[in-house]
This record gives sequence, structure tokens and C-alpha cells, in this order.
Amino acid sequence: MSSDVRRRLIANAADGTSDSSSPSSPDIGFNNDFNHERTGVAHRNANGDNVDRRRRSVTHYAYRPCTPAHNRIKESPLSSDAIFKQSHAGLFNLCIVVLVAVNSRLIIENLMKYGLLINANFWFSSRSLRDWPLLMCCLSLPIFPLAAYIVEKFAWAKRISDSAVITLHITITTIAILYPVFMILRFDSAVLSGVTLMLFACVNWLKLVSFVHANYDMRLLVNSSDKEKEKSASLNIEYFYDVNLNSLVYFMVAPTLCYQRSYPRTTCIRKGWVLRQTIKFIIFTGVMGFIIEQYINPIVRNSRHPLKGDFLYAIERVLKLSVPNLYVWLCMFYCFFHLWLNILAEVLRFGDREFYKDWWNAQTVEEYWRLWNMEQLYEGSLRRDSVKGPVKPVHKWIVRHIYFPCLRSGIPKGGAHLIAFFMSAVFHELCIAVPCHIFKFWAFLGIMLQVPLVMLTDFLQRKFQNSMVGNIMFWCFFCILGQPMSVLLYYHDLMNRKVITK
Repeated sequence: MSSDVRRRLIANAADGTSDSSSPSSPDIGFNNDFNHERTGVAHRNANGDNVDRRRRSVTHYAYRPCTPAHNRIKESPLSSDAIFKQSHAGLFNLCIVVLVAVNSRLIIENLMKYGLLINANFWFSSRSLRDWPLLMCCLSLPIFPLAAYIVEKFAWAKRISDSAVITLHITITTIAILYPVFMILRFDSAVLSGVTLMLFACVNWLKLVSFVHANYDMRLLVNSSDKEKEKSASLNIEYFYDVNLNSLVYFMVAPTLCYQRSYPRTTCIRKGWVLRQTIKFIIFTGVMGFIIEQYINPIVRNSRHPLKGDFLYAIERVLKLSVPNLYVWLCMFYCFFHLWLNILAEVLRFGDREFYKDWWNAQTVEEYWRLWNMEQLYEGSLRRDSVKGPVKPVHKWIVRHIYFPCLRSGIPKGGAHLIAFFMSAVFHELCIAVPCHIFKFWAFLGIMLQVPLVMLTDFLQRKFQNSMVGNIMFWCFFCILGQPMSVLLYYHDLMNRKVITK
């Protein structure tokens, strides 16, 4: 090595840099110059230098005591300026390990103290066999979409007037939701059977309204005087043109609430994937049942009505119930909105499977309702109207069939939001109050109270400009306080009703 090269290397080592232009400068990637290191075969580089000599050169001139160890301004990984720029995968794994360990200890302690508290009669009993009228009611629900299809066929053939079409559709949709309500109240069914029927009935009603509204809107576009202008503004004017029974049947079983003649389809069904997801679905359903029987039922049975007792005692019961209730709620989300909808989509080869997005990162209550179980819906139009993109299937239905029709009718945006929350509150109340035979409107009030929470979390978001504030508010109000309080209210009202009826 020449004296000039040696002086250049020493100078570079002193200021913490390297001279890659030098033929003898240290090269950290020198291992690529030889492939037989294990055999001890020495390879020479392009300049003829021995690899061992280059190793000694790196060791001799790199990381000298005089080499600067600090060259840039840097922040600690957990500082406020750098914490969100770092990957926290390791800490996330640690949280999972701690969560599993803590909950495993609590489960073992609970089993040792109380034993296995699972009661099969809570889920399946001889009384469930007496609910066969509800089963027959559920099996007869497809009659209403078929009736709406016949009306639409006559409407497109212009054999009945528009006023008659509207009257018939209003009659069909009204009977479609009142018929299950009457059956549940008439036969005093078990709560689980009633909830199942009401869920099927509500889904059937929402799909029915979407089918009717989509065809009605298409007839307006086809018959409008400025048809060419409407064609250029709409998405595929002929897309819904012909009423097709096959498309209606597919829509009634597909994992969507918004009707259209065809949907994006996948090429095949992955049977192995379906089997794995089905196994997961069974496992997580069992986990939900275990948590309900082992934790939630004992806590609720040993509590008092939250509005009629000591305030501190009610808060203690709510907080104690919040953790198992949160676990059940998360398992329910994973089972239904992820596993079940994806299994159904795979079997039907339904292509658009963006059923939700990261609602757990919601900074406001409004953002949660947009992200929970999301799908795309006229994304450009929504952005133009300051409604941020995709929405969940129910929310998607509300935006498509209530929110934007209200805006087109001249209703202010605030009024349209209020009407949308009102519809959501009505259906939440139907799905809970009717099976419980209790009309205290707790579910209705819980949804309508989201309106001031939306304004509160939006205000806090604008004031603090911090995503953590709104997200913490969302988790506290929605999962830690709201849901456990609703469970206690409905349980004690249900128990009081049973005492009165006896």
C-alpha cells in the first residue's frame, strides 16, 4: 500500500468518512468477492489484492479511537418527535404475550374458584323447540322479495301506474318488517330465537328497499326528459335496466345490502380456505359463549339496576363488565364481519370484500361509523360532499338510500345526518327491544346520543389536533361505558318483566 493511500485512509478515518474511489479503501461488502470461505480458498480482487490483506486493512483503519462517533442530530426512539416514525412490532408482540399470560391466569383462577359455569340450557333448551313458528316465519321471508320482483316486472312493462307501484311497494316493505315483529310478540319466544329472526328480517327489509329503490331510480333516469344528460352523469345507465330474477336471488344471499344487476366475481372457490375460516368461526364462537357464560352472566346476575342503586356501585359493575364485554364484542366483529362475510363471499365468489377498514384507529365517533365494516360507495361523490369515502354495508345502505336522497331533496346536511342516525337507532331498537319484549328505548337512545358525541369528538379533534385524544374518547364512551351499561339496563328490565309476568 502506497504512502498516499495510507495518508488518505487515515484522514478519512479521522473525520468518519470513507474514500470509495481509492483502490485500497475499506470495502464492507468484500465478502461478495469470494464464494468458498469455508474451504479456506483465498480469492484475489480485481486489483490483485488478497482478501485477508483487505480484512487487515479494514480492521486497521476503520473505527479508530479518533473516529467521530456522533455525526448527526438524532432523537431517541420513544421521544415525542420520533415515536410514530418507529416500528413497534416488538412491543406489540410483548403486549400480546402479556395479555395472553394475564388472561390465562385469570381463566385458571376463575375455573378453580367457581368451576365450569356453562349452562347448555341458556343456548338450547326444550323451550327453543316451541319456537317453530319463528322458524317458519324466517323461511317465509323470501316471499316479499318475490312479490317486489313481480311488481317491478309489471312496472317495467308499464302495465300498472307509478302510483300503484309505489303503493304496492310500501305495502310489501311494511308487511315484511311488521310480520316478524308480530310473530315474536305473539308467541313469546326465547330471546335468542327472537334476535335471530329480527336480524334476518331487518337484513331482508334493507335488501328489499334497496332493490325497489334502485329500480325506481333507474326508471326515473330512463323516462326523464333530459335522458342524455342523466346518462353522462350516472354510472352505466343501462346497468339496472332489465329486472332479472337470477340477479335478485344472488343479491338476497350476497354479503351486501345494495342492489345491482351484477357484482365483481372471483374465478374460483378456495375450498381449503373456506374450511380453515369455518374452523376459526367455530372456535371464536365457542370463545364468545365461554366468556358470556363464565364471566358476563355471573357479573350481571350479581348486579343491581344501574339507575336505581348506588352510583359508585353501578360504576364498579359497569367497569367490571366492560372487559369481558369488550372481548365478546371484538370476537363478534371478527366472527361475523370478517370470518362469516368472507366465507359467504368466497362460496358465492363475491369479489368486493373490503367489508371494513381500520375503525380501531378512529379519531372521532363520526369516523368510527364510517370505518366500521366499510365498503366503497360512490367514493368520488362522497368526497365531494365531505363524507370521507367508504362506509359499512348498513351505513352504505343509509348513505345510498337515505343520506344522498335527503340532500337531493334539499334537506340540509345536518338534517340528513340526523335522519340517518334516526334510522339506525330504529333498527337497533327493533333488533333488541322486540326479542326482549321490552320497549324502554335504551338502544334507540344509545344510538341517538352518538350525535352529540360526534360533535364533541370533532371539537376535541380540532382543538387538540391529536389523534390519540379522539381515539381514547371513542374507546371509553363506546366500549368501556356505553355497551356494559346497555347490557345491565336490558338485563334488569328483562328480569323485572319475567317477575311481573309470573
